[in-house]
Amino acid sequence: MEGSAARNRVLVRTSWISTIGNAILSVAKIVVGVVAGSFAVLGDGIDSATDVVISVVMIFTSRIVSRPPSKKYPYGYEKAETIATKILSLVIFYAGIQMLVSSLESMFSGEPRQMPAAIAVYVTLFSIVGKLLLALYQFRQGRRVNSSLLRANAVNMRNDVIISVGVLAGLLFSFVLEMPILDVVTGFIISIFIIKSAVEIFMDSNVELMDGVKDEGIYNKIFDAVEAVPGAHNPHRVRSRQIGNLYMIALDIEADGDITLTEAHRIASEVERSIKERVDNIYDIIVHVEPEGVCHEAERFGIDKGMV
Repeated sequence: MEGSAARNRVLVRTSWISTIGNAILSVAKIVVGVVAGSFAVLGDGIDSATDVVISVVMIFTSRIVSRPPSKKYPYGYEKAETIATKILSLVIFYAGIQMLVSSLESMFSGEPRQMPAAIAVYVTLFSIVGKLLLALYQFRQGRRVNSSLLRANAVNMRNDVIISVGVLAGLLFSFVLEMPILDVVTGFIISIFIIKSAVEIFMDSNVELMDGVKDEGIYNKIFDAVEAVPGAHNPHRVRSRQIGNLYMIALDIEADGDITLTEAHRIASEVERSIKERVDNIYDIIVHVEPEGVCHEAERFGIDKGMV
């Protein structure tokens, strides 16, 4: 697992590379889209421009998450990354809606359209190669530091590759069939794809903001970890949530009611160690020890073993 400082350096470096790369591709596609008269290439360029905005948001976010915990935010600022991911999804959604409206207006305007210039094909090929390299880099760095923001941006760039491939196909069919309307239809299809991706990213980020976990299998790991500790029994009311790329875990266990406080503390510490051996990226663990056989009232929060 990357340390906090190292993780933030990766976020900043990756964000700057993304910003520069997307800026170059965006300017190239917007200029060529206007000059060549290609609606699809222009739309692709606008989509890349939103990626520049996203990358700037990532750079700003990386500075926030690096702050130490404070009295107001005792768990730190890691969730700023999730908030940024939410903003990212809204930016992507807005770009998709704008492109959808523009393509529909162009389809039903009734004005005759001219064939795009051939240079539109070359800039699209350039975009496909550039976006593919950026997407692979973002995926690799996102997995390395377990960043939802980098992974979301990588998904967005992967979508951009697919979009550019669609633009290329639309251009080629336009030239072969001599039907410039296909360029507009391609733009419409691309807008639907952009909107779909935005909704998926938005829904995925809800899990962390709602104090949930994406991998529900973590509960089985926690129960197995407790059962591996002699003297620890009946793990219950287990609560796990994510703070950035880290897990915050709280649970209750039972132990012999006649043991000393020192022994109960030792068992709790062993439970913490056992969980950390089975679960990566732990932020903190809270273990509450109760006398064995105590009567439990129905709890509103938490997971028991019978629930998994």
